[in-house]
Amino acid sequence: MQDTRPAQKDAYGLILDSIDEGIYRPGDRLVESELADRFGVSRTPVREALQRLETQGMLTRDGRSLIVASLDHTQLAELYVVRGELEGLAARLAARHAAPEEVRVLRDMLEADQALVNDPDALARANRRFHKQIHLASHNRFLVRQLDLVHRSMALLASTSLAAEGRGRGALEEHAAIVAAIEAGDGDAADRALRDHISHAFVTRLKLDAAKVEAAR
Repeated sequence: MQDTRPAQKDAYGLILDSIDEGIYRPGDRLVESELADRFGVSRTPVREALQRLETQGMLTRDGRSLIVASLDHTQLAELYVVRGELEGLAARLAARHAAPEEVRVLRDMLEADQALVNDPDALARANRRFHKQIHLASHNRFLVRQLDLVHRSMALLASTSLAAEGRGRGALEEHAAIVAAIEAGDGDAADRALRDHISHAFVTRLKLDAAKVEAAR
């Protein structure tokens, strides 16, 4: 009997990456046969991957079709509350446990990201890498696992708050404050700076959503 476990893992990861990268956005319909052709795998692992993603809330049903889920206002607020708490903890632990080399990587990211300030999509990808580096620098595998789940749900947002005017520059300044606190070994300041960063992102997103509602009237 053929072992399909590696293919199943690949199909799941490929679909998840496609959602994360914005290839498939909230409301997009996912068709089993099309996904199998796209990724060069059989339909069985794709079907199993879709079922898994539906169970995790990444996909939802629209009649008989599976579509990429979206977050309503309440879910968005809940997500940002949890994100702020967990990200703050990660920064606090990073201030305590990060190796000098890990701080150097964060510094290098800050410098490289300056060139992306006018490219929201590229900056959003860099932002994910930056936050992931802080998660890893916390040296707490259980926290990293939970933050992976949170950031997976962030992929269900149709756009990035970094697209708002001036937000890219502001976010990078906030990143600099976070790194400075981690480098200084100041857990309280790192926690506070990261929470403030998430709060500013949430406010920006709420303003963008409000503007969309107004424009639709």
